[in-house]
Amino acid sequence: MASLGGFVSVLTFLLFVFVGLMSSSSEAAIKKYQFDVQLKNVSRLCHAKPIVTVNGRFPGPTVYAREGDQVLVNVTNHAQYNMSIHWHGLKQYRNGWADGPAYITQCPIQTGNSYTYKFNVTGQRGTLWWHAHILWLRATVYGAIVIMPKLGTPFPFPQPAREFEILLGEWWNNDVEEIEKQGNKMGLPPNMSDAHTINGKPGPLFPCFEKHTFAMEVEQGKTYLMRIINAALNDELFFAIAGHNMTVVEVDAVYTKPFTTQAILIAPGQTTNVLVHANQVAGRYFMATKAFMDAPVSVDNKTATAIFQYKDIPNTVLPILPQLPATNDTGFVLNYNKKLKSLNSAKYPANVPLKVDRNLFYTIGLGKNSCPTCVNGTRFLASINNVSFVMPQIALLQAHYFDIKGVFSADFPDHPPTPFNYTSAPLTANLASLTGTRVNKISFNSTMELVLQDTNLLTVESHPFHLHGYNFFVVGTGIGNFDPAKDPSKYNLVDPVERNTVGVPAGGWTAIRFRADNPGVWFMHCHLELHTGWGLKTAFLVENGPEQGQSVLPPPKDLPSC
Repeated sequence: MASLGGFVSVLTFLLFVFVGLMSSSSEAAIKKYQFDVQLKNVSRLCHAKPIVTVNGRFPGPTVYAREGDQVLVNVTNHAQYNMSIHWHGLKQYRNGWADGPAYITQCPIQTGNSYTYKFNVTGQRGTLWWHAHILWLRATVYGAIVIMPKLGTPFPFPQPAREFEILLGEWWNNDVEEIEKQGNKMGLPPNMSDAHTINGKPGPLFPCFEKHTFAMEVEQGKTYLMRIINAALNDELFFAIAGHNMTVVEVDAVYTKPFTTQAILIAPGQTTNVLVHANQVAGRYFMATKAFMDAPVSVDNKTATAIFQYKDIPNTVLPILPQLPATNDTGFVLNYNKKLKSLNSAKYPANVPLKVDRNLFYTIGLGKNSCPTCVNGTRFLASINNVSFVMPQIALLQAHYFDIKGVFSADFPDHPPTPFNYTSAPLTANLASLTGTRVNKISFNSTMELVLQDTNLLTVESHPFHLHGYNFFVVGTGIGNFDPAKDPSKYNLVDPVERNTVGVPAGGWTAIRFRADNPGVWFMHCHLELHTGWGLKTAFLVENGPEQGQSVLPPPKDLPSC
């Protein structure tokens, strides 16, 4: 039997499709949702605790929409924490007020208050997700966004018999906010999670699993679309299904050239849609996820499981485990990422900027600052171009729009102030001595190339970077130091994968391109929550354009105040 959560999700989806079919194909609908942020007692791994949820659900409800729809989500905060919700991957054209990161585009929603996120779904279809964007609250406050194509527009791949949302996450037995506070107080990384989860459930490899295993029921010979989301705070994850191949058809709500694989890699913030054909001997098969880490950094290495169950097979049949890549299998990861390419069809072209107006080179570094009260006398921090970002007390977009002085400076460096051999033997020098709320100002409609370079300051590590308000094309990647004289000749400028979150390989680099045609202030940060908290973040201030319809929209009247 499929879990109740999966059953409810399918019912909701079918109701959405029915309502959509009742309207004409040219008519955009208005989808309204009520999100009540509230505490709920939840038990996992034989441990019960109150967690912050939306509508008492963990994971939270799926937001269904169709390309062209307008979505209104009224968020009422009943929890003790301030709250903001980010609609991860939605471009929010001219409408940063609905983007959601606290103190970047809005002040948070205080306890007892409400705010309505109002946005249009324009030119996007596929799987995205929403999550809290303040503190570490997204550990439990997250859910899927499913955007269906316009009515009458088929998928560019075989129509599945049914769809399932698969949200990968993490679980801590203790209060996540207290764990994070304790880590900061001690100057050390907080305790890692106690389990990974699939749709909020760790599965049978953990204690007290009877009620905490997700199952999806399939029928022999049918094909299923799985919308996979990595909502984990700090872990890149492998995912596989025992005995079954997966065909990747979309990442980050952008169609890809289909390819078949036994496992996928998915970083925090990313989504991957796969087709799975139920063509094996009828039985019960484990779906499994575990962390990828190819640097000398501790991670939660336990495997979460769920069940891919053929119809009419009794629960007494023992599931088969899949063969996941080794935790440090860099070769698999590099090979997998090379296979990701944009569909680049006539209907879904890859409009890669071929001419670049401005080149940026950002180094990613970890470091330590003096902290007399901390355990080792130091505190971890992280930086981009030697600048560790300090969160403001007034939202950057508000400061920009209303011309409030003293909140930020628009002097973020285009290149590291001190070039060095970025990926040589481990470097202990603390180059991240600069702190500040510094953003990079970009001219409207300019074409940008940004090279993200990992460094061996303390250690190399893979970093998934997310850019708000935009998709970008991943035109190149490599191991070692980026060579501006040689590496651009190897770029893929024909059909590079288009995403909103990209992994920068440990000890390597990634080059992305995008057109800065969305005015506003847009956050860019590592999607490992640990590193974001240490300062591995910045923002782009994209100026207004000269024409009508190229400026930031006025703020809504109920915008929260700081």
